[in-house]
Amino acid sequence: MSWKSLSTDKEKQGTSSGFFNLLKRPIEIYVFIDPLCPECWSLEPFLKKLSIEFGRFFTIRPIISGKLSALQQNQLNKPEKLKKIWDKTASQTGMCCDGDVWIENPVSSPLATSLAVKAAELQGKKAGMRFLRKVQEYVFLEKQNISDENVLIECASKSRLDVEEFKRDLYSDVARKALQNDLKLTQEMEVESTPTIVLFNESEEDAGLKITGLYSYDVYVKVLKEMLQKDPKPAIKPDLETFLQHYRFVANKEIAVVYDWSEQDTKKEMKKLVLRQKAREIPVKHGTFWEYLD
Repeated sequence: MSWKSLSTDKEKQGTSSGFFNLLKRPIEIYVFIDPLCPECWSLEPFLKKLSIEFGRFFTIRPIISGKLSALQQNQLNKPEKLKKIWDKTASQTGMCCDGDVWIENPVSSPLATSLAVKAAELQGKKAGMRFLRKVQEYVFLEKQNISDENVLIECASKSRLDVEEFKRDLYSDVARKALQNDLKLTQEMEVESTPTIVLFNESEEDAGLKITGLYSYDVYVKVLKEMLQKDPKPAIKPDLETFLQHYRFVANKEIAVVYDWSEQDTKKEMKKLVLRQKAREIPVKHGTFWEYLD
Protein backbone atom coordinates (compact mmCIF):
# COMPACT_ATOMS: atom_id res chain seq x y z
CA MET A 1 0.00 0.00 0.00
CA SER A 2 1.19 3.50 -0.67
CA TRP A 3 0.14 6.96 0.46
CA LYS A 4 1.14 10.58 0.42
CA SER A 5 1.42 12.82 3.43
CA LEU A 6 -0.89 15.69 4.36
CA SER A 7 1.62 18.28 3.20
CA THR A 8 1.65 17.16 -0.43
CA ASP A 9 0.08 19.46 -3.04
CA LYS A 10 -0.18 16.95 -5.86
CA GLU A 11 -3.08 17.89 -8.13
CA LYS A 12 -5.59 15.33 -9.26
CA GLN A 13 -7.83 15.25 -12.29
CA GLY A 14 -11.53 15.47 -11.42
CA THR A 15 -13.70 12.56 -12.46
CA SER A 16 -17.44 12.15 -12.20
CA SER A 17 -18.63 9.65 -9.63
CA GLY A 18 -21.69 7.67 -10.68
CA PHE A 19 -24.65 6.61 -8.54
CA PHE A 20 -23.34 3.08 -8.04
CA ASN A 21 -19.99 4.38 -6.82
CA LEU A 22 -21.87 6.34 -4.17
CA LEU A 23 -23.70 3.22 -3.07
CA LYS A 24 -20.32 1.60 -2.48
CA ARG A 25 -19.08 4.63 -0.51
CA PRO A 26 -15.92 5.29 -2.49
CA ILE A 27 -13.61 6.22 0.41
CA GLU A 28 -12.33 3.98 3.18
CA ILE A 29 -10.92 5.74 6.23
CA TYR A 30 -8.52 3.84 8.47
CA VAL A 31 -8.44 5.49 11.91
CA PHE A 32 -5.41 4.38 13.92
CA ILE A 33 -6.20 4.85 17.58
CA ASP A 34 -5.09 3.83 21.04
CA PRO A 35 -7.92 3.47 23.62
CA LEU A 36 -5.66 5.26 26.15
CA CYS A 37 -4.61 8.13 23.87
CA PRO A 38 -6.21 11.46 24.90
CA GLU A 39 -5.67 12.97 21.42
CA CYS A 40 -7.62 10.04 19.91
CA TRP A 41 -10.45 10.83 22.31
CA SER A 42 -10.22 14.48 21.23
CA LEU A 43 -10.75 13.38 17.61
CA GLU A 44 -14.29 12.19 18.45
CA PRO A 45 -16.11 15.52 17.78
CA PHE A 46 -14.53 15.76 14.31
CA LEU A 47 -15.34 12.15 13.39
CA LYS A 48 -18.96 12.68 14.44
CA LYS A 49 -19.28 15.83 12.36
CA LEU A 50 -17.55 14.26 9.35
CA SER A 51 -19.89 11.23 9.54
CA ILE A 52 -22.98 13.45 9.75
CA GLU A 53 -21.97 15.82 6.95
CA PHE A 54 -20.16 13.46 4.55
CA GLY A 55 -20.72 9.92 5.88
CA ARG A 56 -22.47 8.97 2.64
CA PHE A 57 -19.04 8.97 0.95
CA PHE A 58 -16.96 6.84 3.32
CA THR A 59 -16.73 3.95 5.74
CA ILE A 60 -14.58 4.10 8.87
CA ARG A 61 -12.32 1.26 9.91
CA PRO A 62 -10.84 1.69 13.40
CA ILE A 63 -7.39 0.12 13.83
CA ILE A 64 -6.06 -0.46 17.34
CA SER A 65 -2.57 0.93 17.40
CA GLY A 66 -0.10 2.37 19.87
CA LYS A 67 3.12 1.13 21.40
CA LEU A 68 1.64 -0.99 24.16
CA SER A 69 4.90 -1.90 25.89
CA ALA A 70 6.10 1.72 25.93
CA LEU A 71 2.82 2.87 27.46
CA GLN A 72 3.06 0.16 30.10
CA GLN A 73 6.55 1.39 31.06
CA ASN A 74 5.30 5.00 31.23
CA GLN A 75 2.37 4.00 33.35
CA LEU A 76 4.63 2.16 35.80
CA ASN A 77 7.38 4.76 35.95
CA LYS A 78 5.80 8.15 35.25
CA PRO A 79 2.20 8.41 36.49
CA GLU A 80 2.64 12.10 37.34
CA LYS A 81 3.83 12.81 33.79
CA LEU A 82 0.85 11.00 32.26
CA LYS A 83 -1.55 12.85 34.57
CA LYS A 84 -0.08 16.19 33.42
CA ILE A 85 -0.34 15.24 29.71
CA TRP A 86 -3.98 14.16 30.08
CA ASP A 87 -5.07 17.26 31.99
CA LYS A 88 -3.27 19.52 29.51
CA THR A 89 -4.92 17.78 26.53
CA ALA A 90 -8.33 18.18 28.19
CA SER A 91 -7.87 21.92 28.73
CA GLN A 92 -6.61 22.40 25.15
CA THR A 93 -9.24 20.34 23.32
CA GLY A 94 -12.35 20.61 25.51
CA MET A 95 -12.71 16.81 25.67
CA CYS A 96 -12.39 15.79 29.31
CA CYS A 97 -9.67 13.29 30.17
CA ASP A 98 -9.08 13.12 33.91
CA GLY A 99 -5.37 12.50 34.48
CA ASP A 100 -6.00 11.59 38.14
CA VAL A 101 -6.70 8.03 36.95
CA TRP A 102 -2.92 7.44 36.69
CA ILE A 103 -2.51 8.28 40.38
CA GLU A 104 -5.74 6.86 41.80
CA ASN A 105 -6.61 3.86 39.64
CA PRO A 106 -4.00 3.27 36.91
CA VAL A 107 -4.69 1.08 33.90
CA SER A 108 -2.64 -2.01 34.68
CA SER A 109 -2.53 -3.66 31.23
CA PRO A 110 -3.03 -1.63 28.01
CA LEU A 111 -2.76 -4.93 26.13
CA ALA A 112 -5.86 -6.34 27.91
CA THR A 113 -7.84 -3.23 26.88
CA SER A 114 -6.81 -3.56 23.23
CA LEU A 115 -7.66 -7.27 23.17
CA ALA A 116 -11.08 -6.49 24.65
CA VAL A 117 -11.82 -4.04 21.80
CA LYS A 118 -10.95 -6.73 19.25
CA ALA A 119 -13.14 -9.24 21.15
CA ALA A 120 -16.06 -6.78 20.99
CA GLU A 121 -15.51 -6.30 17.23
CA LEU A 122 -16.15 -10.01 16.71
CA GLN A 123 -19.82 -9.11 17.31
CA GLY A 124 -19.73 -6.64 14.42
CA LYS A 125 -18.07 -3.34 13.55
CA LYS A 126 -20.80 -1.22 15.19
CA ALA A 127 -20.65 -3.29 18.37
CA GLY A 128 -16.88 -2.81 18.44
CA MET A 129 -17.21 0.96 18.02
CA ARG A 130 -19.86 1.20 20.77
CA PHE A 131 -17.62 -0.78 23.09
CA LEU A 132 -14.54 1.32 22.29
CA ARG A 133 -16.50 4.50 23.02
CA LYS A 134 -17.75 3.07 26.35
CA VAL A 135 -14.22 2.04 27.36
CA GLN A 136 -12.98 5.57 26.58
CA GLU A 137 -15.79 7.09 28.67
CA TYR A 138 -14.89 4.81 31.58
CA VAL A 139 -11.21 5.72 31.60
CA PHE A 140 -11.30 9.41 30.59
CA LEU A 141 -14.35 10.45 32.64
CA GLU A 142 -14.80 7.89 35.39
CA LYS A 143 -11.15 7.05 36.13
CA GLN A 144 -11.77 3.31 35.79
CA ASN A 145 -9.04 0.73 35.25
CA ILE A 146 -10.19 -0.43 31.83
CA SER A 147 -7.89 -3.44 31.85
CA ASP A 148 -9.79 -4.94 34.79
CA GLU A 149 -11.94 -7.83 33.57
CA ASN A 150 -15.01 -6.80 35.62
CA VAL A 151 -14.85 -3.26 34.22
CA LEU A 152 -14.53 -4.59 30.66
CA ILE A 153 -17.53 -6.88 31.17
CA GLU A 154 -19.54 -3.92 32.50
CA CYS A 155 -18.54 -1.90 29.40
CA ALA A 156 -19.67 -4.82 27.20
CA SER A 157 -23.04 -4.92 28.96
CA LYS A 158 -23.50 -1.13 28.68
CA SER A 159 -22.59 -1.36 24.97
CA ARG A 160 -25.43 -3.87 24.38
CA LEU A 161 -23.04 -6.72 23.54
CA ASP A 162 -23.73 -10.39 24.12
CA VAL A 163 -21.80 -10.54 27.40
CA GLU A 164 -21.32 -14.33 27.49
CA GLU A 165 -19.95 -14.29 23.95
CA PHE A 166 -17.70 -11.36 24.87
CA LYS A 167 -16.30 -13.26 27.87
CA ARG A 168 -15.47 -16.25 25.66
CA ASP A 169 -13.82 -14.07 23.01
CA LEU A 170 -11.82 -11.99 25.49
CA TYR A 171 -8.98 -14.51 25.76
CA SER A 172 -9.47 -16.21 22.42
CA ASP A 173 -6.83 -16.73 19.74
CA VAL A 174 -9.18 -14.99 17.30
CA ALA A 175 -9.09 -11.71 19.28
CA ARG A 176 -5.32 -12.00 19.71
CA LYS A 177 -4.83 -12.59 15.99
CA ALA A 178 -7.10 -9.63 15.14
CA LEU A 179 -4.99 -7.37 17.36
CA GLN A 180 -1.79 -8.71 15.78
CA ASN A 181 -3.24 -7.86 12.35
CA ASP A 182 -3.95 -4.29 13.51
CA LEU A 183 -0.42 -3.88 14.86
CA LYS A 184 1.01 -5.33 11.63
CA LEU A 185 -1.06 -2.87 9.57
CA THR A 186 0.22 -0.05 11.81
CA GLN A 187 3.76 -1.09 10.98
CA GLU A 188 3.12 -1.56 7.24
CA MET A 189 1.57 1.90 6.93
CA GLU A 190 4.43 3.40 8.93
CA VAL A 191 2.09 4.85 11.53
CA GLU A 192 4.37 6.29 14.19
CA SER A 193 1.83 7.90 16.51
CA THR A 194 -1.88 8.12 17.29
CA PRO A 195 -4.23 9.42 16.14
CA THR A 196 -3.40 8.85 12.48
CA ILE A 197 -5.97 8.74 9.69
CA VAL A 198 -5.29 7.16 6.30
CA LEU A 199 -7.81 7.68 3.50
CA PHE A 200 -8.04 5.40 0.45
CA ASN A 201 -10.32 5.68 -2.55
CA GLU A 202 -11.45 2.72 -4.64
CA SER A 203 -8.79 3.25 -7.29
CA GLU A 204 -5.88 0.92 -6.56
CA GLU A 205 -3.50 3.10 -8.57
CA ASP A 206 -4.04 6.16 -6.38
CA ALA A 207 -1.99 6.58 -3.25
CA GLY A 208 -3.72 6.86 0.10
CA LEU A 209 -3.45 10.07 2.06
CA LYS A 210 -2.15 10.03 5.64
CA ILE A 211 -2.92 12.61 8.34
CA THR A 212 -0.89 12.26 11.53
CA GLY A 213 -1.97 14.13 14.64
CA LEU A 214 -4.94 16.31 15.49
CA TYR A 215 -6.07 19.06 13.09
CA SER A 216 -8.96 21.46 12.80
CA TYR A 217 -12.14 20.09 11.21
CA ASP A 218 -11.73 21.92 7.90
CA VAL A 219 -8.48 20.02 7.23
CA TYR A 220 -10.30 16.66 7.33
CA VAL A 221 -12.98 18.01 4.98
CA LYS A 222 -10.37 19.35 2.56
CA VAL A 223 -8.55 15.99 2.46
CA LEU A 224 -11.79 14.04 1.99
CA LYS A 225 -12.81 16.30 -0.91
CA GLU A 226 -9.39 15.87 -2.49
CA MET A 227 -9.79 12.10 -2.32
CA LEU A 228 -13.32 12.33 -3.77
CA GLN A 229 -12.05 14.69 -6.49
CA LYS A 230 -15.16 16.82 -6.09
CA ASP A 231 -16.73 19.36 -3.77
CA PRO A 232 -19.97 17.93 -2.34
CA LYS A 233 -22.26 19.91 -0.06
CA PRO A 234 -22.52 18.73 3.56
CA ALA A 235 -25.71 16.85 4.43
CA ILE A 236 -28.37 18.61 6.50
CA LYS A 237 -27.73 18.00 10.20
CA PRO A 238 -30.33 16.26 12.36
CA ASP A 239 -32.07 18.33 15.01
CA LEU A 240 -30.39 18.35 18.41
CA GLU A 241 -32.76 15.88 20.06
CA THR A 242 -32.36 13.35 17.22
CA PHE A 243 -28.57 13.70 17.47
CA LEU A 244 -28.65 13.10 21.22
CA GLN A 245 -31.06 10.21 20.87
CA HIS A 246 -28.68 8.52 18.43
CA TYR A 247 -25.45 9.00 20.38
CA ARG A 248 -27.01 8.76 23.89
CA PHE A 249 -24.07 10.31 25.78
CA VAL A 250 -22.04 13.18 24.34
CA ALA A 251 -19.67 15.95 25.39
CA ASN A 252 -20.74 19.58 25.26
CA LYS A 253 -17.69 19.98 23.00
CA GLU A 254 -18.97 17.33 20.56
CA ILE A 255 -22.32 19.11 20.17
CA ALA A 256 -20.59 22.48 19.79
CA VAL A 257 -18.33 21.16 17.01
CA VAL A 258 -21.13 19.36 15.13
CA TYR A 259 -23.52 22.35 15.18
CA ASP A 260 -20.91 25.14 14.90
CA TRP A 261 -22.03 26.66 18.19
CA SER A 262 -19.99 28.16 21.01
CA GLU A 263 -19.78 25.98 24.12
CA GLN A 264 -21.95 28.55 25.91
CA ASP A 265 -24.67 28.49 23.23
CA THR A 266 -24.55 24.69 23.28
CA LYS A 267 -25.28 24.69 27.01
CA LYS A 268 -28.23 27.05 26.48
CA GLU A 269 -29.71 24.75 23.81
CA MET A 270 -29.14 21.67 25.95
CA LYS A 271 -30.81 23.28 28.98
CA LYS A 272 -34.01 23.43 26.90
CA LEU A 273 -33.88 19.64 26.50
CA VAL A 274 -33.17 19.28 30.23
CA LEU A 275 -36.30 21.34 31.02
CA ARG A 276 -38.30 19.02 28.75
CA GLN A 277 -36.75 16.07 30.65
CA LYS A 278 -35.14 14.77 27.48
CA ALA A 279 -31.59 15.04 28.79
CA ARG A 280 -29.56 15.42 31.93
CA GLU A 281 -26.31 17.24 32.55
CA ILE A 282 -23.29 15.23 33.72
CA PRO A 283 -20.55 17.50 35.09
CA VAL A 284 -17.02 16.10 34.70
CA LYS A 285 -13.59 17.37 35.76
CA HIS A 286 -13.09 19.32 32.51
CA GLY A 287 -16.44 20.49 31.08
CA THR A 288 -19.83 18.82 30.70
CA PHE A 289 -21.41 15.75 29.16
CA TRP A 290 -25.09 15.21 28.37
CA GLU A 291 -27.08 12.01 28.63
CA TYR A 292 -30.25 11.32 26.66
CA LEU A 293 -33.24 10.28 28.76
CA ASP A 294 -35.74 7.85 27.19
